[in-house]
Amino acid sequence: MSDSQSPLWTSLEATTATGGKSTFNWAAFGVSIDTRTLQTGDLFIAHSGDNRDGHAFVADALNKGAAAAMVHRRPDDAPATAPLLIVQNTRSALEALGRAARLRSAAQIVAVTGSAGKTTTKEMLRLVLSRSGEVAASAASYNNHWGVPLSLARMPRDVGYGVFEIGMNHAGEIRALVKPVRPQVAAITTVAPAHLEYFGTVEAIADAKAEIFEGIETGGVAILPAENSQFERLKARARAVGVSRILSFGSSAGADARLISASAHGEGQKILADIKGTRLAFAIGAAGTHIAMNAIAALLAARELGADIAKGADALVNFTALKGRGARFSAGGIEIIDESYNANPASMAAALDLLAKTQPADGGRRIVALGDMLELGGESAALHRALARNIAAAKADKVFLCGVQMQSLWQVLPLAVRGFYSEQSSELAPEIMSTVQKGDVILVKGSFGSRMSVIIDALRALKAAA
Repeated sequence: MSDSQSPLWTSLEATTATGGKSTFNWAAFGVSIDTRTLQTGDLFIAHSGDNRDGHAFVADALNKGAAAAMVHRRPDDAPATAPLLIVQNTRSALEALGRAARLRSAAQIVAVTGSAGKTTTKEMLRLVLSRSGEVAASAASYNNHWGVPLSLARMPRDVGYGVFEIGMNHAGEIRALVKPVRPQVAAITTVAPAHLEYFGTVEAIADAKAEIFEGIETGGVAILPAENSQFERLKARARAVGVSRILSFGSSAGADARLISASAHGEGQKILADIKGTRLAFAIGAAGTHIAMNAIAALLAARELGADIAKGADALVNFTALKGRGARFSAGGIEIIDESYNANPASMAAALDLLAKTQPADGGRRIVALGDMLELGGESAALHRALARNIAAAKADKVFLCGVQMQSLWQVLPLAVRGFYSEQSSELAPEIMSTVQKGDVILVKGSFGSRMSVIIDALRALKAAA
């Protein structure tokens, strides 16, 4: 925080936005809900979740330099001189703060959702747009009922662009989240059978994703995946809510933004693309066709926001796959592809395709370690079994599986490629560690709840021990 930096929120602005009452005058330069990452000068929000009450951390936040704390009751250990913003409900007040931040902003805004690739596309947009102006973007995967308003509340008043990721696992959630964001551009990366447990059909998932169109500003743009099976359904939904400008991205000739070619280049790839008639050749610092498609979608969205996409495309050489979403590292002579953050059938297929294109070192093997794909409902067993085709196409030498759902896949795998199966990732890790050897490349992927990060941590320890 520099002395010349203007405050993000003054006590007057925050009380006006939330309808609360400030005990003292203060000025905040950021917004935080976590004392572990709080910066000096932040407004601390006493956010209450299922497992903790943020009011218990107010004193700690103030001791660490918080400018003030937003609370709906005075904490017992808060000193009489504590600068507090007292509101009726901290969650509702955070939402109000987010709405006020959007209302005062003249930024060009893009919202991103999809069954896979949301965070990657959001981070690509952050890079691309930064070549044309200052960018505010959602941190990490802040895409839910507290993450979206928090990201809005953190948006500087004079920023040029805003990038917001919006997620869901139930109908109606995107509708509620996108309305305060009010994007000029809304992009859907893909629609795939994720959260089937709650939706039943892919069509219902498409309808839930299409709720993002309801928040688009008048005259705004919807961006859709051209080759997705739900394209026409998404297009019809956009038109039904009054979106007249609908663009597409993909590899087909009719797409408005088209991937012409992609070729391996070091740890990443070289791309040739056509974005609404502008031919671009650029490099991305991460591999995979799905990564290339995310880049095409990001460049199309940036173009519609008025950014310089030639400069923006050049920035993508600095993009690297995110932790748990394709990040790579080497340990003990083994190459690891970390896809441990999430999984659904579409992202599994993309990751296995990436493994197929990854050449092991001399004498090395392709090894697969997969955990359950969760929330797939009655289709779960069939969707897990179907991965056998992708594994065969990836030319995997050994396959390690964990989780109750992965048992369906284990039963149809050829004996020659079976490594080990267990219900828990903690039981799988030592079997993998005793099998991998120098020259191997291993893909580790599963839904967050399958805890495949345990295996990543075990593999990373090889690097620390080297």
